[in-house]
Amino acid sequence: MSQLQRDHDPSAGTDYDQLANRFRPIFARIAEGAVERDRSRTLPHDAITLLKEAGFGAVRVPIRFGGAGASIPQLLQLLIELAEADSNLPQALRSHFAFVEDWLNAPAGAEQSTWFDRFVSGQVVGGAWTETGGASIGTVNTKVSKKEGRWVLNGAKYYSTGSIFADWIDVYAQRSDDRSDVIAAVSTNQPGVVRKDDWDGFGQTTTGSGTTIFDDAVVDEHNVIDFARRFRYQTAFYQLFHLATLAGIGQAIRRDAATLVRERTRVYSHGNAPQASDDAQIQQVVGEIASWVYAAEAVTLQAARPSQRAYELHLAGDAEAERAVVIDAEIESAQAQVVVSELVLRAATHLFNALGASATSTSKALDRHWRNARTIASHNPLVYKARIVGDWAINGTEPPYVWQIGTAAGRGDK
Repeated sequence: MSQLQRDHDPSAGTDYDQLANRFRPIFARIAEGAVERDRSRTLPHDAITLLKEAGFGAVRVPIRFGGAGASIPQLLQLLIELAEADSNLPQALRSHFAFVEDWLNAPAGAEQSTWFDRFVSGQVVGGAWTETGGASIGTVNTKVSKKEGRWVLNGAKYYSTGSIFADWIDVYAQRSDDRSDVIAAVSTNQPGVVRKDDWDGFGQTTTGSGTTIFDDAVVDEHNVIDFARRFRYQTAFYQLFHLATLAGIGQAIRRDAATLVRERTRVYSHGNAPQASDDAQIQQVVGEIASWVYAAEAVTLQAARPSQRAYELHLAGDAEAERAVVIDAEIESAQAQVVVSELVLRAATHLFNALGASATSTSKALDRHWRNARTIASHNPLVYKARIVGDWAINGTEPPYVWQIGTAAGRGDK
């Protein structure tokens, strides 16, 4: 083991069942209110509080720092279980776990220990990277600058997922003095941070996404971090959260399909059995859903493995091997998105083939599965993911490690 590994105490994995059993009663409580929260668009503050108090945000923190030492595949497996309960929750915590991951890859020392302590105490981090309006590709309008001897942040972000629930916000910004790209870790406990729940998507409606405005928000100097320091497999890691959320939605579809068919008392005169649960064609529909969902989860967990290897190789100080595995992480996460998105969206539609017209009742909110899956699958265009994979397979072209969205020259904001 290298000195770097000894300093960091790698989070290489733990007993998964023991870990999951800590949180399964909480997941069950979260699931109880999921339909009503979706119907009423009620933000899951109580659910986030339960997870914070249980130490969910620290599962990747090494054991000697008070965390659970879980591996990335184990984190993804937990997120799938959470997404089955309520798919908004993994999405709301996506930026938090990416920020944790960055500190797992950071040099050991007092700053790393301070952040680990915050994570273990239940503090949560939201994200604010994307800008709308006149921001063109490759530029960022949010600036961090010195004012009266302290760093302050000014600007506005959209898609600030999870920030409404957060104690801190991970903000992608630019230094006004040297124009370098930075991450500003901003405390939300100050008047200079204004968070709005104005996300207007038809799915994933309670993720705490929306506009965040920074008006001379104070940033501690040691929390202005060079963006170039970010962990190398970050893009793949962010995409793994989409995969876990989709796989969890798939598990909820499988659960609801089986439960509602089992409980169904009405049958069609031209059906195949006196009760729906014994109808061979209905059994086939549910079996197909279960099979697609099984594949979605298996692919998701497989795609998480290269990111774990990249983390461990980084701590081992093997830069060349790390670089090769980071490519694997990007390609596997992209391949998985193409496949998992299709499987779960197909399952969300096929669900209604197992049930009657009563399944469309808003009281059941079964449409949320498709809406949520469609929203997650739309975050990163699948056509580009497939193209990146194809270009790698044909030409050996490396995938993009960091990409942005913005206004093209001469175009409006769309």
